Amino acid sequence: MRLSNCFSVCVHLLGTVLMGAVLANMTSMGSASRASAEETVAVDDETRTVPDVPPTSPEQLQAAIDRGVQFLIDDQNANGSWGSPTKTKGLNIYAPVPGAHHAFRAGTTSLALAALLEVAPNDPRTQASIDKAENWLYEHIETLRRASGDAIYNVWGHGYAIQALVRLHRRHADDAAKQDQIAELIRNQFEKLERYESVDGGWGYYDFRYQSNQPTSSSISFVNGAILVALAEARDIGIDPPKRMVDRAIAATERQKKSDFSYLYGEYLKDRPAREINRPGGSLGRTQCCNSALRMWGDETVNDDVIKSWLYRLYVRNGWLDIGRKRPIPHESWMQVAGYFYYFGHYYAGLCLEQLPEQERGPYQAMLAKLMLDRQEKNGCWWDYPLYDYHRAYGTGFALMTLHRCRRQEL
Repeated sequence: MRLSNCFSVCVHLLGTVLMGAVLANMTSMGSASRASAEETVAVDDETRTVPDVPPTSPEQLQAAIDRGVQFLIDDQNANGSWGSPTKTKGLNIYAPVPGAHHAFRAGTTSLALAALLEVAPNDPRTQASIDKAENWLYEHIETLRRASGDAIYNVWGHGYAIQALVRLHRRHADDAAKQDQIAELIRNQFEKLERYESVDGGWGYYDFRYQSNQPTSSSISFVNGAILVALAEARDIGIDPPKRMVDRAIAATERQKKSDFSYLYGEYLKDRPAREINRPGGSLGRTQCCNSALRMWGDETVNDDVIKSWLYRLYVRNGWLDIGRKRPIPHESWMQVAGYFYYFGHYYAGLCLEQLPEQERGPYQAMLAKLMLDRQEKNGCWWDYPLYDYHRAYGTGFALMTLHRCRRQEL
């Protein structure tokens, strides 16, 4: 059985794997010992001590951001997009051409554009890159479609395009006609997401069994989370998504939430909640996404203590994600973690951080900033999984938006 990839890109962002390949790389003894070592910590555990991580100086933070911005400027395609179906390797994810790569490029470009609009909206260096990416998005996002009957990667493109368009809407605050155009593009993405939502609500990105017009496969928790975040951002600028679609996606995500606020990988694994991928260590890269999404849509159980607990876990248990980073075979690592969970998970941790009172964010900002700065590449980018030539741009987009949320405000 295939496990889904976390696009994450493409993220949000991307990837796939046969579970048989995962299990073939694990001995039963090694798997059992890893599972027994990964125990949950109660969400309300008041005995935990937040690590004393020195805060990153504003100068260090800005220097890392500047290097990431410069990488995106230099890496942009001539037509304004980011990424390409090059740099193939012996093991490649299932990607029917050309539609899969249209989706990967749309998601990657949207993330890179969103990052530039967040971290350097007025920087003279970024204006030409933003303009080119904006024009590319307007030209291509309306034609993004399902790659094939079984591959529905386009849902990542629709979700991340909404986030980029929301930021473009703010960029054109003085141009009502342009804002109207952007609002119409966002509503077009709503229609696409309605078309490709699962019959049970939410979204997956495969439909191997029936390949029907409306996908019959179950939804995937972190895809739901990523798209619900995008829909909430659209709602917050006055562009309301269809209520029925939102309600069904929330319900599908709630069905995959466990009592400790870890989340099943997908609803199709609900009868195997103790499988490694469904344990807290396996959920570490998607819990942040699902928690932030559900809280944005009014789930009061995702309170400040839950957010803090999982930000704490993300730092002290980061090895569950980091061991999988840069591995070429998805889900081969401990807890069946895939590399493309890494920067995806930390971006949504940044969104969770924003949901805390500002005066309580400092320790968690320090943790996230340290993780990002320690992993920046020599050329200024960040990447976690070799996905053709999309990974450096989407990883850098996620990391820049994470660092943006680590900028401390004077209280």
